[in-house]
Amino acid sequence: MEINSTGLLPEALVIDLPEIDAQHEEIFQRIESLKGACFGSEPISFSAFDRLLDYLEHHFNTEKRIAREVGIDFLDHDAVHRENLQSLRKAFDEVRNGARDVHSFLRYAEYWFERHISEEDKPFAASVRGRKARPANSMPAAASII
Repeated sequence: MEINSTGLLPEALVIDLPEIDAQHEEIFQRIESLKGACFGSEPISFSAFDRLLDYLEHHFNTEKRIAREVGIDFLDHDAVHRENLQSLRKAFDEVRNGARDVHSFLRYAEYWFERHISEEDKPFAASVRGRKARPANSMPAAASII
């Protein structure tokens, strides 16, 4: 999959898994688009925020699929995804209920996402690349269980 680059995915956050990098770029694009919409004079569309969160869930499922395809343990990373998505949904519910403003939510989401790529996705990508580099007959038998 080719990255449809708008230049929003910082080079330091590219993990060299094209499908995932393209999704990361898309998520940054969606956050940036929401930032722009929040500074306009029209009412904010909460459905656009819901679509961002739904896309994050889709992205997390893509990572899970890739992990399954190459036979790496994804339990801990998957737990981080579930916790993060729950936190983001809770923070957005605060926006919806008027307890948090959209700007603070977007700053939080963007910071969280950058940190997640650096701390969780980069090691995940290294594991995927390492597993792909190994000959098929050298994979441990337990890898096929996942």
